[in-house]
Amino acid sequence: MNSIDMHCDVLYKMQKSQEPLNFKDSNQLDVNLERLKEGQVKVQAFAIFIEPDLPSDKQFAAVLEQINYYQKEVIGKNPEMKQIKKWPEIQELKEGEIGSFLTLEGVSSIGNDLSKLEHLLDAGVLSVGLTWNPANLAADGVGEPRGGGLTTFGFEIVKRLNERKVFTDVSHLSVKGFWDVMKCSSYPIATHSNVLSLCSHMRNLNDEQIKAMIERDAMIHIIFNPTFTVEDGKDKKVTINDLVPHIERLVKLNAVRTIGFGSDFDGISTHIEGLSHTGETQNLIQALLEKFTIEEVEGFAFQNFMDHLPQ
Repeated sequence: MNSIDMHCDVLYKMQKSQEPLNFKDSNQLDVNLERLKEGQVKVQAFAIFIEPDLPSDKQFAAVLEQINYYQKEVIGKNPEMKQIKKWPEIQELKEGEIGSFLTLEGVSSIGNDLSKLEHLLDAGVLSVGLTWNPANLAADGVGEPRGGGLTTFGFEIVKRLNERKVFTDVSHLSVKGFWDVMKCSSYPIATHSNVLSLCSHMRNLNDEQIKAMIERDAMIHIIFNPTFTVEDGKDKKVTINDLVPHIERLVKLNAVRTIGFGSDFDGISTHIEGLSHTGETQNLIQALLEKFTIEEVEGFAFQNFMDHLPQ
């Protein structure tokens, strides 16, 4: 069964590696070409993530370097990998091709310069999270103690994303920032978050947030991170059977048509047993088929996202 993964950190791992990593088959990459094929992942999102402690005057260059890794190492050396720069191109993927696109995890790198954002959108970024965990000039992240929302600049960014038919990702935003995005975004999305009522990680969504996303017909992508799945998940064995209840809870809240996958592979240090890399994606699908209809699981894996492309 084909699937779509809305979040991985391959580009950051490539950039930080002491040695070159071959995207085709490097075992150091949770997501590589061979594993995408094995896991039947038809579309993979590649996040651009910059460490918040990198000096601000070096951040945009680091973003461009990650885009260069994507263009040269992911796309350039692997003919099966196709970049999607506009949403209709997903529908044009041929048999044997794997679609991919860029996302931006936090806008710290653009400073207060909207022209830099435009440059990244022109390069094919199709989803933008305003923050990582800390605050920046656009908004407060979930890790900022003051818990502020969007700034005037943040609202300007979302307006531009709306005009460009680009998703605004709420996965790292403060709670107040989340509600600000709900008011102003035409295309809100959560690319990698689980359910707070099942695991009290600060990045998970509470039931009121989930209900608001459902009301907006906005996609919520579950994350394959043990620490987002069960309490103290970093220190215990976590299985796929621990992850499935997050989907069951979302379905109970009436999100059956707005659930997707956002693995966070290559950005997580521990793994759910049976989901140690993208090649094992079908293990999750098989577990879901024991609980849901094939139509519902096809939705979670692939079709829900296809039904919610920005128009």
